[in-house]
Amino acid sequence: MSDVLITIDGKQCTATEGEYILGVARRNDIFIPALCYVTNCSPTLACRLCLVDIDGKRAYSCNARAKEGMNVITKTEEIEKERRAIMEIYDINHPLECGVCDQSGECELQNYTLHMAVDSQHHCIADTHRPTKQWGKIHYDASLCIVCERCVTVCKDMIGESALKTVPRGGAELDKAWKDKTEKDAYAMWNKLQKSIIGIASGAETLDCTQCGECTAVCPVGALVSSDFQYTSNAWELQKIPASNPHSSDCSLLYYDVKHTSTSNPEPKIYRVNSDHNYAPLHAAARYGFDFQNEVTCKDESAFARVVELLQTKVDTIVFDSYITNEEALILQKLKEKFGFKLVNEDAKAYQTFLKHFASTAGSSLYSGDLKSISQSNFVVSFGTAIKTDSPNAGYAMNNAIGMNKGAGLYFHPVADPIVAAYSKNLLSVTHKIGAEEAIAYLLLDLFGDKEAMPKSVVEYLATFHTVEKKTIQESVKEEIKEMVKDEESGEEKEVTKTITKMVDTEIEVDTNALIELIGAEADLVEKITKLLDKKDSFSLIAGEDLFNHPRAENIAKLLGLIERFTAFKLVVIPSRTNTLGVSLICDLDEQKGNFTLGYNVKGDFTLSSLGKGDLDMPALNQQEGTFTSMNKRVVPTNVALPFKGYCLNDIANAVGLEAEWTIDYTPYLPSEKGFKKEKFDNLPNRFENDGTENRGYALELQTFTCNDEVESISSFTCKESDVIYQANPVHQFSALTNKAHQLNEAGALYVSSAFLESKGLNDAAVVTVENEAGAKLVIAIKEEKMIDGLIAYLPTFDTKIDTAPFFKEGYRFAHVVIKGVEHV
Repeated sequence: MSDVLITIDGKQCTATEGEYILGVARRNDIFIPALCYVTNCSPTLACRLCLVDIDGKRAYSCNARAKEGMNVITKTEEIEKERRAIMEIYDINHPLECGVCDQSGECELQNYTLHMAVDSQHHCIADTHRPTKQWGKIHYDASLCIVCERCVTVCKDMIGESALKTVPRGGAELDKAWKDKTEKDAYAMWNKLQKSIIGIASGAETLDCTQCGECTAVCPVGALVSSDFQYTSNAWELQKIPASNPHSSDCSLLYYDVKHTSTSNPEPKIYRVNSDHNYAPLHAAARYGFDFQNEVTCKDESAFARVVELLQTKVDTIVFDSYITNEEALILQKLKEKFGFKLVNEDAKAYQTFLKHFASTAGSSLYSGDLKSISQSNFVVSFGTAIKTDSPNAGYAMNNAIGMNKGAGLYFHPVADPIVAAYSKNLLSVTHKIGAEEAIAYLLLDLFGDKEAMPKSVVEYLATFHTVEKKTIQESVKEEIKEMVKDEESGEEKEVTKTITKMVDTEIEVDTNALIELIGAEADLVEKITKLLDKKDSFSLIAGEDLFNHPRAENIAKLLGLIERFTAFKLVVIPSRTNTLGVSLICDLDEQKGNFTLGYNVKGDFTLSSLGKGDLDMPALNQQEGTFTSMNKRVVPTNVALPFKGYCLNDIANAVGLEAEWTIDYTPYLPSEKGFKKEKFDNLPNRFENDGTENRGYALELQTFTCNDEVESISSFTCKESDVIYQANPVHQFSALTNKAHQLNEAGALYVSSAFLESKGLNDAAVVTVENEAGAKLVIAIKEEKMIDGLIAYLPTFDTKIDTAPFFKEGYRFAHVVIKGVEHV
């Protein structure tokens, strides 16, 4: 769409044609009140406070679209009178419990009531009993609800679950006398308010959704709050500490809300996590998994001395995971350079190698897309990731793009996901064969690639999958015939022309694409995709963790490089852990361990652990300051929410010869040749601007170079006839750190669908034995997971009591096993 010039309150503003006026105003720092609108979601017109004058006519700025030359006035005497009347209506019968309400001090109803100087009340009506509801992790107080519908809108348009809706309230009907003495929009809003309240879309007693909590984040009053937070603190007592999501690679901006534990205990405590809901949603683990700190009372000098001695005498390998900061990764790299240690991180090594092969054909060090480019697309494809649980924020962006941009999409995965499939009727969910991702990559090149620009060898190879056959079909055709008709009154005959429909045989050419069979999709897949592509012009591709250790990972990475170069897709390759991308750029990683390992958050011969389960305690990520490298290819800061009274990695490094007073002293020295900038930590911003721009840290500088076009043919991938398990975590869980949080703590299980239970003749909570060809056995309870379908079960990694390693030794997320019910004697 083209840019247009409009005027708002005398200020000239550039807008995209068709953009909502409210968004244009916000981007230009022009205030228009709104209680119901959430940025990047559809307008509900519930509050009507955003009323403006457009070229002499009243309109709602959340729903009015920008057109060339339009003149907008946000304040007139009539508009101000209308807005004040609306606020009076909202204040009718609203409980006067601000002193104990969880939203008090952050309440938009309070703010707008004061802003519009509502100091008297001219309306009244009998109140309606509205009991409170306990919806899992979410508490709903209907008496506080103003039915702005933000919760309904964000659940549908952002999260993609549509778990909430408005239901009949049973309120008293408005006396018609009010119509003549109430402002027009205020009366309409009041009438709706009396009729509606928020309820569960399914009709169940509790929310049968992923319980992401985004509805509580957008609620402008105290109606929807975290059950855990309710009545624990006043908002103004909490110190907001800006940080980044420590659990997954979206690294979304969040705020730890911290204050003293109690009047008798001055130690700081995290009470909740907050966010800037208009700009970036948070998934459940980020919102609820905040108290995973490592609590120690003092420094363990003897264990510290031991690790220093081992580093100088015995350690030859450091094994670690990617739940660390960029600065810690740089410390480990410097220890490698000083002492010759091997650095082993299986997750980051797989990603590093994958990016290396991707870059060889893409000609760029990193992929071109990010979460924003996904949400701005109108055609999104995802493959190689169980997106709902691997990267919820990528799933939100996908749903947002399809729902808000009149978009469509494709979701490829062997594990059927009814939640993702229900994002939209314009999302085609393809449950494909295990290992078919190489064929999917070739299919994407075939359907979307520029055949004129693509390497000739690739075009010729793609042609080998096509077979053109002639087929006879019957189709209806219309034919005009002439006949003589006699007029009954005059007896006169006249010639008339009639149109008749008849069936004829027609010979057509049918293009059969053998890639469809390799994928295991339905024969009409290409036809369905073609229909979805109508009027689509902005494309995103999401690739994920299934690909990094795939038996054909190298070739898939190279094919993605060609897709980056020769299709319109903006590609995102989701890093599998919080700082997988940062570690892969900073560290020179090794394949094999040596003889004696120092483990950092991974078990070694001597273990440093932020979980408190090692030989020397380390701070958790909510006890550190430093930076992560997000999937948006940004270096973003995170800050200390809680103190740590023990040693940190920097203390150990200094004891063996490195010199830095603070860990963040390493921030300016992150490798510039890998795209990092020489920026001090304290200079890094961590906010969103009014226009939604992510002004957080800085963007990595991408390197470009000469690439090649060498890719291989598809290598067949044999699926054995046996049970299959998938290495994945359930909703809310990412690691042992999320499971440590009190709101998320649970015992792991073998997660299965209802179809699996039926096929095996098992019941939920039954105990089974999982065994592979190498003889590895695991006795484990099964748990029905309503958010998956099909016969593939998944085995989690978040529960340290479950050893999954013997079943996924090669790193590939799918494994063939035998699952048997345990016989009880």
